[in-house]
Amino acid sequence: MSGPAARAVIFGCAGTRLSREEAQLFACAQPWGAILFARNIANPVQVTALVASIRAATGRVLPVLIDQEGGRVQRMAPPHWRGWMPALDQADRAIDPVRAMYLRGRLIAAELQDVGIDVNCAPLADIARPETHAILRNRCYGSDVASVVARARAMSEGLRDGGVLPVLKHIPGHGRARLDSHLALPRVDAARADLAMQDFAPFRALADLPLGMSAHLVYADIDPARPATISARMIRLIREEIGFGGLLMTDDISMQALEGPVSARAEAALAAGCDLVLHCNGDLDEMRVLAEVCPPLSAAASARDACATASRHAAVPCDRGALWAEYEGLIA
Repeated sequence: MSGPAARAVIFGCAGTRLSREEAQLFACAQPWGAILFARNIANPVQVTALVASIRAATGRVLPVLIDQEGGRVQRMAPPHWRGWMPALDQADRAIDPVRAMYLRGRLIAAELQDVGIDVNCAPLADIARPETHAILRNRCYGSDVASVVARARAMSEGLRDGGVLPVLKHIPGHGRARLDSHLALPRVDAARADLAMQDFAPFRALADLPLGMSAHLVYADIDPARPATISARMIRLIREEIGFGGLLMTDDISMQALEGPVSARAEAALAAGCDLVLHCNGDLDEMRVLAEVCPPLSAAASARDACATASRHAAVPCDRGALWAEYEGLIA
């Protein structure tokens, strides 16, 4: 997935083409990966060219990520790609919610593979609760542990059968957040025992997935001073209590849940035990700063990276039309 020179950072870019300055930065910094957003998406030919130009700039087939959950979080949208209902609505409507989620993952993976994208920031294993903030709630897969685990596993298997690596999020659980972490820092006051039985449980069951993303939340009964992304106590819990052994990236380091300059945020996340810093807004000046402060992957992160690479396999052939017809039948 990446060479030994890969740096512990994932970069976005500003537009539908890689600028000369961005190409130079990608070449010099050698980020572990790149991530695309709606601002980077126009049509299939353009996306394919953008992905190729990013890889050409680094001189290697670096991972290219996207948030293609379906529903509101869908960077590649109609008319060029399929539209999807929110995951929670799909789960409520489907005759077989688990099979429907597999088909969703498999068809999304096929469209990502068409344009060269090989990592999708899904599935979510957050549990939907009455108080879950609207920014997240209908993106969740269910409101109980067993349903969330089964559906998230199905989504991840659909993606992997399509040759795309899944990213498990938001570890160790975002469902109790009453605030939007893009704009403010949520605080969860539930007891650790309750969190372990409910919020953390889906992530324990899915801890074998190759890639994961942290949550920008304070879990007050565990570390009242720091959000999980920059908390050594919380990262240790993710590794030891939850048992997640994959490559762990931060949620977007530029979100307003975190304080201070992005350089300090990145250094704090890496010091706490995150493997990768995810930077999404495409701000070139911030990316240049992160290129200075984010070192090459640690030995432990490189080993996790190698395991993720080994877990990827070529797409299993499929009849997309037949799969779509089956999906439509399940939600009719």
